[in-house]
Amino acid sequence: MSGVGEVTQEAPLVTIVVPAYNEENGIREVLEQLAALDPRYEVLVVDDGSTDRTSEIVAGSGFKVLRHTVNRGYGASLKTGIRAARADRIVITDADGTYPNERIPELVALLDEYNMVVGARTGEKVHIPLIRRPAKKALNLLANYLSETKIPDLNSGLRAFRKPDVVRFFDILPSGFSFTTTITLSMHVNDLFVLYVPIDYHERKGNSKIKPIQDTLNFLALIVRTVLYFRPLKIFLPLAGFLFLLAIGVLAYSYFMTDKIMDASVSIILMSSFQMAAIGLLADLIDKRSGRA
Repeated sequence: MSGVGEVTQEAPLVTIVVPAYNEENGIREVLEQLAALDPRYEVLVVDDGSTDRTSEIVAGSGFKVLRHTVNRGYGASLKTGIRAARADRIVITDADGTYPNERIPELVALLDEYNMVVGARTGEKVHIPLIRRPAKKALNLLANYLSETKIPDLNSGLRAFRKPDVVRFFDILPSGFSFTTTITLSMHVNDLFVLYVPIDYHERKGNSKIKPIQDTLNFLALIVRTVLYFRPLKIFLPLAGFLFLLAIGVLAYSYFMTDKIMDASVSIILMSSFQMAAIGLLADLIDKRSGRA
């Protein structure tokens, strides 16, 4: 295997960051795929506190490995690799053999025109467990609404981007699996150019680290929080509208269906509606003045 990723004096064209946690079953094949790419690519494997032979396999293959002494999370591993990257153009991919790494040069070439190029898992051969598909679809629909963009794949782990475009969001990028979801939304709501390229997605080697229920709830909260950070009106105005319609509904129900108009309840709900709208406008003003949006 060639020594792709070995440190040289000349800056690499691309840095490929591979986060890995107990991936001894699949990482050797991934490294072989990456070794077959352009020898001017730098490969950084970030071992996130593995307790198996992951680091040993990487070191024995001639690739550079950065090691966390404890498991810090997928996003934390990506941040470590991105900080250490010597190239301006960065690709991230997984260590479990699920992504078609031979497509990496294609994604990199498209960075001439786009800030981020995502390998969207919408190809002819996509292996996503059935139990994860309903939640994935629901989260995508919510993200599409909040970002005002059609997002084919919200959290693909194969993507290329320019280092400065991601580092600017490091303060809000989480340490867990939702790193990719957050950077996708952050790019879109800040009007950066994102392209989605259909790719296949293979069955992973080894056990998945995803916890379906817990991670789905975390993704949901993260989508709302990210859009709230950049576009607060997308959250507060619909809530204000809902409360306003609820007040009208309570008023109509109490007028036609009961002996007494529920004026106190209507007043409280209406006041809450106006407060939501005011908070949204204030948050949007702060957001614009801070230059985040």
